[in-house]
Amino acid sequence: MKIIKAKTAGFCFGVRRAVDTVYEQLAENSGQKIYTYGPIIHNEEVIKDMEKRGVTVLRSEEELEAVTEGIVIIRSHGVEKRIYEKLNSRQITVVDATCPFVKKIHTIVERESEKGKHIIIIGDPEHPEVKGIRGWAGKDTTVIQSVSDMEKLPVEKKKKICIVAQTTFNYNKFKDLVEIISEKSYDVSVLNTICNATKERQTEARSIAEAVDAMIVIGDKHSSNTQKLFEICNRACKDTYYIQTLDDLDLNQLGSVETVGITAGASTPNNIIEEVQNNVRIIF
Repeated sequence: MKIIKAKTAGFCFGVRRAVDTVYEQLAENSGQKIYTYGPIIHNEEVIKDMEKRGVTVLRSEEELEAVTEGIVIIRSHGVEKRIYEKLNSRQITVVDATCPFVKKIHTIVERESEKGKHIIIIGDPEHPEVKGIRGWAGKDTTVIQSVSDMEKLPVEKKKKICIVAQTTFNYNKFKDLVEIISEKSYDVSVLNTICNATKERQTEARSIAEAVDAMIVIGDKHSSNTQKLFEICNRACKDTYYIQTLDDLDLNQLGSVETVGITAGASTPNNIIEEVQNNVRIIF
């Protein structure tokens, strides 16, 4: 069996930075309580390891308000402006691990909102990154993730619009949605804020999936970028498997294939990717 592993698989810059930030705080502040506001990244295995080392994940605003001391680390996905301001008004130490590419979008939507533009965020409205971005824009904001959401667009045709994207959104879907919006006679400015690493990862995954008999996509079930990878690979290769760890993979399903591709989301640690790759290689 031939195994092709994507070169872009695994931690991206923003995720690596956020994870390293947590472990650095653990090493430098062993006597203090350390929290993250929301899971620092979307990977259960990483979160479990951090919790074993004493990190507490604050999963709601109510839990955050109950914290009176210690260090609170802002997750890689970022938070709304009001949460950011609330954190900085408290007598606690705040460490911002927001991905710099996400932080850049916060700056863009805040600036463009102040100019009176309607902000359109192309992404998943339930994703913490999108919720955070929306919290930096004004009230005149719409989130769109599919063609069916077009009815949410402002009625006023001459309205000035600024379009941004969730950093992990499907690049081709983004282009299609922008094209449809641009045809509606709005005064549109488009800022493609999809991370370059996301685009490269999606392009490589599609290329590999088109060339193999089976494709394995590794990542947390809550990871948006991994979900997008699975969608892309599944369209190119009918035998595509979405797993979180080796335990989720039924190796018997790969018994008759000659080539297997492996890719992974931006929140997937290298040790999990290597474990899957090594076991597939050993068995076949």
